[in-house]
Amino acid sequence: MADTQREIERKFEFTKSGAERRGVPDLTGTAGIATVRDRGTAELDAVYYDTPDHRLAADGITLRRRTGGEDAGWHLKLPVAPGVRDEVRADLSDTVPGPLAALIRSRVREGDLRPRVRLLSSRRISHLLDADGALLAELSTDAVTAEREDTTAGWTEVEVELADGVDPGLLDAVEKVFGKAGLKVSAAPSKLARALAETGGRAPERPRRGPADGTAGAHVLAYLREQRDALVAEDPAVRRDLPDSVHRMRVATRRLRSALATHRRVLDRAATDPIRAELRLLAGELGADRDREVLLERLGTRLGELPRALCVGPVRARVGTWNATRRAETRPRALAALDDPRHLRLLDTLDALLADPPLRAAAHRPARRVLPKTVLRDWDRLADRVAAALAMEAGEARETALHEARKAAKRARYAAEAATPALGKPARRLGKAAKKVQTLLGEHRDGVVARDALLALAVEAEAAGESAFTWGVLHGRETGLTADLERRLPHVWAKARAKAGRPAPE
Repeated sequence: MADTQREIERKFEFTKSGAERRGVPDLTGTAGIATVRDRGTAELDAVYYDTPDHRLAADGITLRRRTGGEDAGWHLKLPVAPGVRDEVRADLSDTVPGPLAALIRSRVREGDLRPRVRLLSSRRISHLLDADGALLAELSTDAVTAEREDTTAGWTEVEVELADGVDPGLLDAVEKVFGKAGLKVSAAPSKLARALAETGGRAPERPRRGPADGTAGAHVLAYLREQRDALVAEDPAVRRDLPDSVHRMRVATRRLRSALATHRRVLDRAATDPIRAELRLLAGELGADRDREVLLERLGTRLGELPRALCVGPVRARVGTWNATRRAETRPRALAALDDPRHLRLLDTLDALLADPPLRAAAHRPARRVLPKTVLRDWDRLADRVAAALAMEAGEARETALHEARKAAKRARYAAEAATPALGKPARRLGKAAKKVQTLLGEHRDGVVARDALLALAVEAEAAGESAFTWGVLHGRETGLTADLERRLPHVWAKARAKAGRPAPE
């Protein structure tokens, strides 16, 4: 069984041999530390796993099998922010536990995951306590020996890890005291990275995303890499069921799809259209769970807005049952999509596209000459769809047309936002204008979906012998809200056109 612990820590190293001989300074009296209590020494033996090209280390991830100490087992550390990581633990076993292997699958894929480095640490542990004896942080001084193939190296490292709920400002105070005593914050992001460097191996770093070379192709590829990286990074977050992770991963798929569609003058459609099809399938599988989340939040909000007298019967319990039933379907569906071999093939295909892009002639021209036409084409596509929807009578066909306009607004927004680094303020204005339209049309679509769900809930309630009154009230409110949004659309659209500098045609 795997469990997760949030780590907020800071690692230090001695800047000179004299400082190391003097050892770690006494922290008593620093930032509320009343007592430093010695907890003895532990002998730790950790074997770190990675691919031959160090894919995990390149993304700041470590996977180790450790014996010794109080937390022996498998540890997977996933970066959250500088100095903050989530450590996912599993019991000791001879092979990488399945739950941990799943969390790194988007990085490792079919790579050869094997032991790469062994670290032997003699760890002296102290607890930093406040005046009431509560734990503030754990201070560890590690004498480390790294073994990689036939090479060994050694160093001393000091680590301060906060207890749950402690103000991170404590680490800043400790850093000041340590700085005066000859310790500095470690330049290595992890023990593994330092071990690779100390033993003559390649210490990988996250690739730096510098500015493109000014061509349309370089600009588009930089954006695609950013979204590919987001798609890979959100995979373990979705598996861990972290808040909003399904939404973020779905957005990455949509941005990739939109970019590949928008930039057909830059990248050959023969190569990109199959990728767009796979991204659409993935977004659809993720979408079921995300749509459930959005609808659940909306139903909860609408129920909270009703006077208590209008909530007749066990309406909240009915929503809970509805959500549990659908989550039992949508959550496995999302996970199955991530476990499907075609998902790994999609990631590999994206990597291949970025490594050897099928560039067209426009890719070699300046971005400032190519991108404006591309962005404006997506805006004009949005304009056509909004005009078509507004010309229709109210009803189901118009609601469908508005949904198509919403998708066009999203694509226009993504195109403008992606082009902003190259085009600046005009693209930023257009992106904001498209977002205004997307927001209104998105709210409209959510209302249409909610109406359908409310009808289904009313049927379920009646079948269970419950009153359907509240569901009828909510259905009426959603009907009124969607109608109001349709009335507001011409005004919002006119303002968006003006903001984007794209007046209506004569």
